[in-house]
Amino acid sequence: MPRRREIEGQRARLSAAVWAVLAEQGPQGLSLRAVAERAACTTGLVLHTFRDKRALLAHAREVLHERTAQSADAAETGTPAEALHAVLLQAASLTPQAREEARVWLGFLAAALGDTELAELHVRGNRAFVERVTRLVGAVRPELDAAHVRAHALALVALVEGLNSLATVDEETYAPDAQRAAVDVALAGLLAPG
Repeated sequence: MPRRREIEGQRARLSAAVWAVLAEQGPQGLSLRAVAERAACTTGLVLHTFRDKRALLAHAREVLHERTAQSADAAETGTPAEALHAVLLQAASLTPQAREEARVWLGFLAAALGDTELAELHVRGNRAFVERVTRLVGAVRPELDAAHVRAHALALVALVEGLNSLATVDEETYAPDAQRAAVDVALAGLLAPG
């Protein structure tokens, strides 16, 4: 039994190290050696869990997807408009944890540009978020046809992901209050009659 706990502890430590290195150094700084240094272990131990850099990146993306899906589930309460507002704000980078998530997301996306397998992981995660927002937009504006609901959802997702990307390097312009205001303006347009 202690052996199992030790293995789980090592995996948790390696997972945290992968996340931290990617968040702090981006994909260019993510390596088996950097993860080993961060986790205070050997590269052999890292290789026992992750076969290569792609596996490190894929792991970080899976952790990100799990975290953000849980946050979105928790945010989805109240009226459809309140739930949509809360889901969009939880996806924005308003807190230190959310800013770290945005850095991991952006780092992963940069690495996925030249890698089909990583790109597929990104597409799956992004489409899950798009489908959630589409469902909520449809609940907020049930009179709209599917094409208009989808267009509004894509615009809202693009807004939030754009804010996240830009805030990773310009936290002054894209401060939390500015991000909230941008989301509020976009939602006001969606909720306006007509």
